[in-house]
This record gives sequence, structure tokens and C-alpha cells, in this order.
Amino acid sequence: MKGFEMFGVVKEIGVDDEGLTTFYKDHFTYPLYKDDGLVFYNDFFGKRSIFSFTTYNPFKLYGGYKEMTKRLSDKKLEGNLVGEGIVQGGIIIFDKHGKARYAYEEETGKELDMEDIVASLKALQSHE
Repeated sequence: MKGFEMFGVVKEIGVDDEGLTTFYKDHFTYPLYKDDGLVFYNDFFGKRSIFSFTTYNPFKLYGGYKEMTKRLSDKKLEGNLVGEGIVQGGIIIFDKHGKARYAYEEETGKELDMEDIVASLKALQSHE
């Protein structure tokens, strides 16, 4: 959307730099910053973990895993088991003064709700 800038925050480097470079080059060509001390993660997402399951039903977990791997494959994204892999992130939307206004937590295996994110951007744009 016009009037907004985007950047990414990563929690670690020197672990899977090849994967990070591929992600940047092929999928997310915006600036990336290393979050020393996990400040963004801790302040906005409360140290959430991939072990925060929404279900413990093994059939639902397997079905969700199959959906996720198909979606990643369709988007030509490859997952890997390199690095820490436990801490989850999300999306933080800041206003023009740098104040965080909206935060969306990642849920393992689920796509981001882009309609909610766009609605937040529009709401913020109309108040600026």
C-alpha cells in the first residue's frame, strides 16, 4: 500500500545464512535487520513457541501439516530444520511516528490473514 514501508526482522544469523539469503533474494526483497536480544519477539509476541498447539489431536495435526507443506510447495518455499526454530514471530504495523499500532502473531502452519492486515493498514492510513 502506498505510504507504508516494509522491513523484516530476523532472530539469528550465522546459522543458516544460505537459507536467509535465498529467502531475501527470492521471496522478501525488503531490508532485513537482526533483532539482538529478541526485543521485537519478546515485546510483541511474548516468547511464543511452536509448541503452543491449537490442538493435540494427532489427525488434525497431521492434516494441518499436510496443508502447510502443500501451501509452501505451491509458493515454492522450502522449510528446513536448521537453526533454533522454536520462537515464532508475526507482523507489527507501526504508525508514521514509529509507534506500534497493530501486531499479528504467527500461528504455525497457518497463513496470515491478509484481509485483517490490509484493514489495519487502511485504518491507520485514514487516521494519519
